Amino acid sequence: MTRNIAILGATGSIGTQALDIIRSNRDSLRAHTLTAGRNYRLLIEQALEFSPERVVIADETHLSEVRSALSGLPTEVLGGNAAIEQVMQDEEIEIVLTAMVGYAGLRPTLSAIAAGKTIALANKETLVVAGELIMPLAQKHGVRIIPVDSEHSAIYQCLVGETTQPEKILLTASGGPFRKLSASELELVTPAQALKHPNWEMGAKVTIDSASLMNKGFEMIEARWLFDLPAERIEVLVHPQSIIHSMVQMRDGSIKAQLGMPDMRLPIGYALGLGERIANDYERLDFFAHSFTFEKPDVDRFPNLTMAYEVLQLGGNAPCALNAANEIAVAAFLSGGISFPAISKIIRRCLESYRPTADLSLEALEETDRRIRLEARALLPHYSR
Repeated sequence: MTRNIAILGATGSIGTQALDIIRSNRDSLRAHTLTAGRNYRLLIEQALEFSPERVVIADETHLSEVRSALSGLPTEVLGGNAAIEQVMQDEEIEIVLTAMVGYAGLRPTLSAIAAGKTIALANKETLVVAGELIMPLAQKHGVRIIPVDSEHSAIYQCLVGETTQPEKILLTASGGPFRKLSASELELVTPAQALKHPNWEMGAKVTIDSASLMNKGFEMIEARWLFDLPAERIEVLVHPQSIIHSMVQMRDGSIKAQLGMPDMRLPIGYALGLGERIANDYERLDFFAHSFTFEKPDVDRFPNLTMAYEVLQLGGNAPCALNAANEIAVAAFLSGGISFPAISKIIRRCLESYRPTADLSLEALEETDRRIRLEARALLPHYSR
């Protein structure tokens, strides 16, 4: 039986690696629906290779170009963010891989859950911003959420067969490329340096978040909702080798870990296989070639992790404010407009001034997101390089 897959964010890092898996398993997996933000050229290439039922380009300024290029295919071509939400209702789609970056993935994920699709969750911001909405909605519709982040996939795999909650989650972090730099040295790092992750190949936004430890803060919040554990039972460990992807400590003190080479195709394949392991020829782990070390995260130099714990404790719209400020600050750093430490400073300023609310309606979250983005943009000139 062939599973029909919809990939939200097909042209990004996770999306392209998912298509690599589908390419090697065409007898069991089919790229049914592909969506992209602006990268219409790659979307066209993917559609020509995989002949999906439909493609959606969010940036409608490129809609005519995509339609023209694919006119010889039976593929339906749509444009706009609303279309991405609408196509999630297609009854033929079984699994939706949510690989869109940032807040933009929230509405399509909500639409897919409402349609009862299995969610292969790679868009962590969905649970960061709206975990209190997403998890009850998934339960209501009987939707299975299989995490694609390597850490959450590891935890998910470690809990297979367990009948009790873990005592603690041990969430591993690589520490990023700057874990040994001093505070003064961090002021001088460039976007090009930040994008050179020591272990993983990821998109630009996620790579910067990894360097600042915001990615780990987001993953901590995500783990809270996925595994129904409070923040005080989720501990972050810096594991520079990225071989142990995460661990769970059970109530008898025993610890289970999931190990493997740092290759995102492994958790993607696990999710697309619905927990059934898809055979591959990827590099295997050689225990004699690797060491295993651990450090405590330095939250003085990398305060984003602390702020993530803070907003989870506050609840309501606080995580939404954190995400919005971070997206603006990271984009400014990537464009060369602010220094690396300024990312955290801008986020802190936004959190100090935001108006807390317990209203978690989609409308309230969108208003928080809009207002915090405006505030973060207004702060950028004060931190310009």
